[in-house]
Amino acid sequence: MASAHVLVVDDSCVDRLVASRVIESCNIKVTPMEGPKEALQLLAMEHDVKLILTDYCMPDMTGYDLLVEVKKSPKLTHLPVVMRLKLLKSVLKVGLKTTS
Repeated sequence: MASAHVLVVDDSCVDRLVASRVIESCNIKVTPMEGPKEALQLLAMEHDVKLILTDYCMPDMTGYDLLVEVKKSPKLTHLPVVMRLKLLKSVLKVGLKTTS
């Protein structure tokens, strides 16, 4: 059985590092990527990725754009894609505005 391998895609180096460390703590191989274009290049060569964890909001190409490209590819369409949003920052900003 092939070992687990997660592709973490996020333009924020801090978020990428945190996600990678949490996943690695479960003895899962992680490949961190800065953006969707780089991730697609890797996916064209790498065939053992089992899951993509991606941020939604990134410059040049969104996580949704990455999802669309993955699902268009016959070689990648089987891959699950988990998309996340950075909601905490937005919640904190809204909370600060309403309490001022």
